[in-house]
Amino acid sequence: MNILVAPLDWGLGHTTRCVPVIACLRAKGHRILFAGNHQQCNYISGTFPGIETIYLEGYNVRYAASGSMFMPMVINQVPSLLRTIRKENDCLKETVKQYNIDLVISDNRYGLYHDTVPSVIITHQLNIITGLGNMADDLLRRLHYRFLNRFRAVWVADAQQAPGLAGRLSHPKQLPSNTQYIGLLSQVEHAATTHTGYLLVLLSGPEPQRTILADKLWQQVLSYTGKVMFVEGSDEAAVKEDIPEHITYHKKLSGHSLAAAISGADMVICRSGYSTLMDLVKLNKKAILIPTPGQTEQEYLGRMLYQDGVFINKLQQSFNLDEALIEAEQFPFKKMQFDNAFEQFKSVINDWLNNIQL
Repeated sequence: MNILVAPLDWGLGHTTRCVPVIACLRAKGHRILFAGNHQQCNYISGTFPGIETIYLEGYNVRYAASGSMFMPMVINQVPSLLRTIRKENDCLKETVKQYNIDLVISDNRYGLYHDTVPSVIITHQLNIITGLGNMADDLLRRLHYRFLNRFRAVWVADAQQAPGLAGRLSHPKQLPSNTQYIGLLSQVEHAATTHTGYLLVLLSGPEPQRTILADKLWQQVLSYTGKVMFVEGSDEAAVKEDIPEHITYHKKLSGHSLAAAISGADMVICRSGYSTLMDLVKLNKKAILIPTPGQTEQEYLGRMLYQDGVFINKLQQSFNLDEALIEAEQFPFKKMQFDNAFEQFKSVINDWLNNIQL
């Protein structure tokens, strides 16, 4: 079968969680066509050498430097996003014809549905928390469901048993009729490493907040007395000079290198993006979360997991490394148990492929 896989371009999280899906499909002998922006295509090409990729324009959302303006600025771009959704649907129709696509797998790209070709969408966020109150949340959920119902199926990347990992984001009171929980998706596997016992700073997410946090954390790890691995999370980050001996610095890591970095760490400091959380849970790592300011999804996940005793959660503006590490000495860091959750998606894919081929 010819299968199109196309994730959202808001950071690389949606792309990385498609890695196990692509690997599963390729192992079954299917031809995969990956669609994304240049950064996404480069990442996937590095993970799967020789894979076919095509350029697909991203949503190109602009983010505010102020956390309080994050959601208002995103909402202000809704008309532009709707135009992009219509445009990508037109693009999909041409792609289906050109490459004889048999199945479309979208990760949060709402225009990639087709009238005759089976199309599914991966998401973990059925409820969207706006931070503007229940009325706004309910209105946006209804609009969201209108888009989701255009797909043959909605694959929810979480455990079916509430609260799962995403809590009320993935477990609303009312589900779209075409919902199917597929378990958790993570690109990382347990990796043996000779480098252990360090503090891992793992940066990711949209600008300008990624750079703001990177600068803050860099200044604090300079005076840290233990070993540090600092992953900038951007190829475009300014070159660091005079790096102290106790710090190992990388602009970006992926695949096995990322898994090894996380596996060897005693503690991880990172954003509370959902793909990152799935990686942490799979590798059973302790972490201090710093949500992207104003990104209500990350703020909700950070608070929920902190209250449940799973991860520490701290505000970016007031973050103090020494204080966070002192708190970590007494924090429970409860392990989340998800039986077979990271393998569940494979049976869902098998069922789908069998039904299509019938």
